[in-house]
Amino acid sequence: MSKEEIRNYALNLGADAVGFAAIEDYKSPKSPDPKLILPKVKSIVVAAYRELDGGVESMNARTCMSGRMALMELSTKNVYLLGRYVEDKYRVKTAPVLLSYPLDMGPGVMGLIGDLSLRHAAVAAGLGAFGRNNLVLHPRFGSRILFTALLTELVLASDPPVTEDLCNDCGLCVENCPAQALEVEGQTDAMKCLRVSQPWGIGNAIGFILKFTKASPEEQKRMLLDPQFLSLYQASFIGFQYNCFNCLASCPAGER
Repeated sequence: MSKEEIRNYALNLGADAVGFAAIEDYKSPKSPDPKLILPKVKSIVVAAYRELDGGVESMNARTCMSGRMALMELSTKNVYLLGRYVEDKYRVKTAPVLLSYPLDMGPGVMGLIGDLSLRHAAVAAGLGAFGRNNLVLHPRFGSRILFTALLTELVLASDPPVTEDLCNDCGLCVENCPAQALEVEGQTDAMKCLRVSQPWGIGNAIGFILKFTKASPEEQKRMLLDPQFLSLYQASFIGFQYNCFNCLASCPAGER
């Protein structure tokens, strides 16, 4: 059976869980039509990767991000290998969706809406249900899990949905969010979240550049030795760096 062959291949690559969603079962209110990615898409293969508990809970922001970067590197490689496997074995086209960047930074989107909502794809593929933190809660791994997706022309039935309520409404994610981004039920204020979770993101980079262009030559020299610039420089080649994992670390969901 193609589903089990694909699932086993992805698990052997290092995924922690794999689910399947027929394209008609994928519903995301904000993301574009998946046919804009792959015109003859029939289904989505979603691979899940767990975060390292020690990394998520560490007080050292660099350790947290190191765990995230390692997960991103593994999952990026694997979604390509999985796509190649499916194309070669079943003679159909596939298209990968990574768990983070590259993002559409165009007008009206500005990196806030993915080409495919991996959260909604994961729910459609039976890998979890939404929690109060608006993240997908997996029965075993809770919210400490991230996803990649492979769009394919192969016809695959959706896996059974998770029907149990995995969130106990404890409210710890809301209480422990330093940005107060989860105050409204069912919504995450993305701008509030980004200002706290990505201190070396594009917003601060733009602010630094504007301040730098107006500074005197002597002030500019001092600014180039400032830890803020050095952190921005590091982020420029590492990528988006999260400094806050509270919504994951505080969530008690999951068997682990």
